[in-house]
Amino acid sequence: MNPQDLNTKAKNTWCKGCGNFSILSAMRTVLAELDGEGFPIEKVVLVAGIGCHAKIVDYMNVNSFYSIHGRALPAATAIKLANPDLKVICFSGDGDSLAEGMDHLIFAAKRNIDITLILHDNRVYGLTTGQYTPTSPLGFKGKSTPAGSRERPLNPPDLMLASGASFIARGYTHGIEHLQKIFREAILHKGFSFVDVLQVCVSYFNMYESYNKRTYEIEGNDTASFEEAQKIIRSWNYDSLEKPIPLGKFYDIDAPRLDQAYLEIKPNLAERDAKIKATLEDFI
Repeated sequence: MNPQDLNTKAKNTWCKGCGNFSILSAMRTVLAELDGEGFPIEKVVLVAGIGCHAKIVDYMNVNSFYSIHGRALPAATAIKLANPDLKVICFSGDGDSLAEGMDHLIFAAKRNIDITLILHDNRVYGLTTGQYTPTSPLGFKGKSTPAGSRERPLNPPDLMLASGASFIARGYTHGIEHLQKIFREAILHKGFSFVDVLQVCVSYFNMYESYNKRTYEIEGNDTASFEEAQKIIRSWNYDSLEKPIPLGKFYDIDAPRLDQAYLEIKPNLAERDAKIKATLEDFI
């Protein structure tokens, strides 16, 4: 399959220079490659939340589902449990997942369900034109914090490591080949895959210059080590615009999954449902 086969006729309304274009391009390429390798596109479902990121499902000719704000992961979880054969890929913004949807994000990681979450982390509410989010740096001046935010930012990969995610990585929308590599590994991983993408919002928080100077790709790290992953992740805590920012795969382990456990009890549930149905029919 050619990645262009996944285009749609929907008009793209992202701002020029938006990092979402790179995420869209990288994901199209990866899904087209996987389709040619035995993972048919018909078996892929995309789930999106609310925000600029969510438009990505309009621009890909793939089965998709829009959720309400912060609730992309519950919808993705239900889809995966209903049909475990599907590849479920969830797109969410930093506000969408780390504010309204924080509880769902933690529980998805804790359950280690076989879903891939791509976090479009532009560190600002772009769709509502410039409010601070849980990953905005200390002192961020936006429409809701004109004197500068007094809150310290969250470190999403650190939160996911503590919560039980079995695959954690970070990418940047300058460096599309690296982004494709991470997306591919995340989708093929069995378990909850979390990819934090530094996705620049050129209109309300243009970080290209800062990220271009400070991001670097890690190599040779032990991705099975919790301690090493934590050390790399905490080397940049989102609170500094001066420290080096590591990109790459931080953590990758095999761990029990909720969808596995559900499959084990599903035959019993089917038997129970059949008995209930038969009882109801007799009663009627």
